[in-house]
Amino acid sequence: MAGAALGISAYYHDSAAALVDAGGVVAAAQQERFSRRRHDASFPDLAVRYCLAEAGAKLDDLDAVAYYEDPRLKLRRVLATFAATAPRAWPAFRDVAPEWLAWKGRAASVVRNRLRGLGLGAVPPVRCYRHHESHAASAFLPSPYESAAVLCVDGVGEWATTSIWHGRGERVEPVAELRFPHSLGMLYSAFTHFCGFKVDSGEYKLMGLAPYGRPVHTRLIREELVDVKPDGSFRLHTTKFEFPRGRVMTGRAFEELFGGPRRLPEGPLTEREFDLAASVQQVTEEIVLGLARAARERTGESRLCLAGGVALNCVANGKLAQRGLFDELWVQPAAGDAGGALGAALLAARPPRAHVAAGKDAMRGARLGPSCTDEEVRAHLVERGLPHHELTAPELSARVADLLARGKVVAWFQGRMEFGPRALGSRSILGDARDPRMQSTMNLKIKFRESFRPFAPVVLAEDAADYFDLTQPSPYMLIVSGVAEARRLPEEADLTGLDRLRAKRSTIPAVTHVDHSARVQTVTADTDPRLHALLTEFKSRTGCPVLVNTSFNVRGEPIVATPEDAYRCFMRTDVDALAINDFLLLRADQPPWREEADWRDEIPLD
Repeated sequence: MAGAALGISAYYHDSAAALVDAGGVVAAAQQERFSRRRHDASFPDLAVRYCLAEAGAKLDDLDAVAYYEDPRLKLRRVLATFAATAPRAWPAFRDVAPEWLAWKGRAASVVRNRLRGLGLGAVPPVRCYRHHESHAASAFLPSPYESAAVLCVDGVGEWATTSIWHGRGERVEPVAELRFPHSLGMLYSAFTHFCGFKVDSGEYKLMGLAPYGRPVHTRLIREELVDVKPDGSFRLHTTKFEFPRGRVMTGRAFEELFGGPRRLPEGPLTEREFDLAASVQQVTEEIVLGLARAARERTGESRLCLAGGVALNCVANGKLAQRGLFDELWVQPAAGDAGGALGAALLAARPPRAHVAAGKDAMRGARLGPSCTDEEVRAHLVERGLPHHELTAPELSARVADLLARGKVVAWFQGRMEFGPRALGSRSILGDARDPRMQSTMNLKIKFRESFRPFAPVVLAEDAADYFDLTQPSPYMLIVSGVAEARRLPEEADLTGLDRLRAKRSTIPAVTHVDHSARVQTVTADTDPRLHALLTEFKSRTGCPVLVNTSFNVRGEPIVATPEDAYRCFMRTDVDALAINDFLLLRADQPPWREEADWRDEIPLD
């Protein structure tokens, strides 16, 4: 494999592997999909094995292994932070110092040794890249632009928390950065923690909760927690936070500012949490806009690429797109740490960016994971004696469209698995966006999750403008837009809080959030012919080109990866049908599903 490199991210959260050669991106996947442990941070041995198998390669066929950050520099930051906050930081230092001093500070050597233990050939040299350099590469190099501004915003890498880059040709060059502890990602995670959600997992819940509240605390946040400068930079008032000292995100200072202790996980949601979410979301959007403005001024570019965990805040992305600072945005679909593996591999392999001339990105619709052949699926179904119908592709689209039009929920398992946190039509659960009951049905009986969480629409790209106020394509479900005015319905004025869930706000209520917004995915026949054909069939029956698209999993579980995962999830839920490749399984035909214990006890809450 000429010029091939294996990228690895590991040991914090969402570990992953990615393989790149001279022809571009070959494969990429998160470890969690194979281990079945959500946000798995362990060495991604299973993801590595998959990537190599996809290419028919061994380690000695590669030129390099690329690690997504510099562990020695990160160790220096950890030690410096504890030294600066002593003696209060001593309990946290005592907890984490042994692993940092024993092995985390030399993670590159650990990666080399773990790769040797796989027995897949000699390990090529391991190169370490800076965390934000890997993010920047993942944002720009696969993008469809010859040149662009690049903005990376997350919690923290080694020292950088926010960075601006200039992407040109096959290079990304640093322009400016902000350093720890001044971090927008940490600010958002502090509110995630204070509102009772899990850090590095529940931030998207906070984003979904924000439209239920009023941004009444924005002034207090600006005055007491973060100082936003005219040039787009910002500084946190770190004495108000606990994370610099290690163990938790917030403490007494937050309690005094916001009227009491943090919400307990799984506790009741109140107006306070709604308003806190709305307030920090508004401040986040203001900071992102300021950073984007600085990126435009520093680079002179009219297009912007985004990566880092904060780039998954699709509401902020939508506000940025609407503001018109840039002609177009491109967000790396695996914007978090998993995408760092891809960025590092691209930096090591440096493949030609031939996709730019074609006006496309290099992510293949993010479908970079494993797939199953019809023979493999058939063998699995026959071996287990599972009743099924084998159809042609057009027949399958017609049958599934008919089920959806009749209010049924269908699990859709097609082609290569997506890379990144979003299900984009390869490992999805689909429903009728017109059904006002679908949102609560999916949340409570299928996903087994909180009722307030919104669902995303998938729409034919050619019909998107009729339903949404999009200013550009959104193939990766990373831009929130308003539902088109013509599709909205009058809302009951006296409803507040979670009672607003009862209101039918548009002609596609299952995907219309309480503020008339939607996290849109646009689909073309080129990027996903199967999903495009299904949407076309559904439109021919109903006149509507929009479906609910949510990830094929239950709360706390990774998205399914294999037919076995798919069938198990199908039978544990109230999904009505399962479509795997050209095979359709109907729930009414299946044998009774039995497990010795309650499976929900085995899956930790997210």
